[in-house]
Amino acid sequence: MQFIDWLTRRTKTISQMTRTELRRKELLLEKDRSRMMHRIKKLDASKQEIFKKGAGEKSPEIRRAYAQEFELRTTEQLMVSRQLNVRSKEILTVSRLRMLRENADRATESGGQLGLISEVDLLRLSALIENDAVRGEAYQERLDDVLGTAAAADESGAALSDSGQAVMNIWDKMDVGALSDDTEAFDEADRRVREQQRSAEEPLA
Repeated sequence: MQFIDWLTRRTKTISQMTRTELRRKELLLEKDRSRMMHRIKKLDASKQEIFKKGAGEKSPEIRRAYAQEFELRTTEQLMVSRQLNVRSKEILTVSRLRMLRENADRATESGGQLGLISEVDLLRLSALIENDAVRGEAYQERLDDVLGTAAAADESGAALSDSGQAVMNIWDKMDVGALSDDTEAFDEADRRVREQQRSAEEPLA
């Protein structure tokens, strides 16, 4: 609720925040998200170890204890995952508002109000952030609607570039086993991104 309070109840409204203030909040949220991601990975590794021990244990009583421990780790992992979902939506919100702030600052010498965020909008965003059923992609679409921004005007914030999509494609191949060597996959992703960037720079030469 701390972020929601900050979003909706601060004396200084979100539309009056400077891009520096928004960036500071964005960095704090990213740090918290990284902590949650690390915890989820640690829990997953712990579960794999517990499962391995249980598989090699013949005593029903000890296996039962391992099963309970596995269940507890899974419960905690799900709880942290829900928190991570909320934090990711919070970061997306602040990032988009910061970009709007930067656009507004560039558009006018006086750096006027964003003019896009009302109290009703903030309450709608708060409800969407707190709703765990609304995942990242769906939230981004709803956020676009609330902010009233066209996808074409904010393509860099709403979609992956060709370079980013190339990396995603490599990961997809790794998921299905088409690429099994981590070093080879990294080299391929790096090569494709470099090619995309060189291609994008050619007209400027």
